[in-house]
Amino acid sequence: MDSILVQWRQERPDIDPGVMAVCGELLRAAARVRDGVGTNLTADDLDFAGFDVLLTLRRQGRGSALSPSELAQDMMISTSAMTNRLDRLQKRGLIERLADPEDRRALRVVLTETGFALAERIVVSHVATEERLVSALSPDERMELRRLLAKIG
Repeated sequence: MDSILVQWRQERPDIDPGVMAVCGELLRAAARVRDGVGTNLTADDLDFAGFDVLLTLRRQGRGSALSPSELAQDMMISTSAMTNRLDRLQKRGLIERLADPEDRRALRVVLTETGFALAERIVVSHVATEERLVSALSPDERMELRRLLAKIG
């Protein structure tokens, strides 16, 4: 990265390319994290979308259900994108769509026992993968990184 900055400073002394290094390092780190997490998911034939649904439902507690709209809102995606994710997970027997007891027109989404067991197993390997990916950072550095990233996120 330093050599790239030197080149830009020579070619365009009128601009400060330092921000390119910051964003480049962010992109590089994000790609490493995404690849590491993605590799962890392939053994269970999961993609990021399905993984996100499973863990969102799992953190609600065993047997807890959310509407598709609540899931979409929690995950910051459109309801149409949520429908596709739920269809794939339901075909695999990982979630169920149940009638909402308070509104017959509405649905609630809940993990099946198979889905719950998968979420229980994968969250452990997920945390271990992320731990390995950030192991070079001390606890204080991790908190500082979170604080800094939140400023631009």
